[in-house]
Amino acid sequence: MGHYKPTQKVVVHPDQGSQYGSDDWRRFCAANNLEPSMSRRGNCWDNAVAESFFSSLKKERIHKRIYKTRELAKADIFDYIEAFYNRTRRHSHLGDVSPEAFERSSA
Repeated sequence: MGHYKPTQKVVVHPDQGSQYGSDDWRRFCAANNLEPSMSRRGNCWDNAVAESFFSSLKKERIHKRIYKTRELAKADIFDYIEAFYNRTRRHSHLGDVSPEAFERSSA
């Protein structure tokens, strides 16, 4: 992430991890033109989609995994998002069908 320097503010929706409330995180965001968006604990509606996604990612893919390189981690997470989460994983808010199946049925 460090090599990207957006020219306009980019909104970042982190989960409720304690690291995202730290001074280091706030300084990192300020230095990289990022605008953190995280509501108070117990008021999750602001980031409900991000909270749900990160929870699924952690539980379904990266929990207890140790990647040998950053590139392997990026490739695995890309595979999770593009090949599984967006195509075949069933989503309750879509009537328990995958996004791909939902789009086909809506066409």
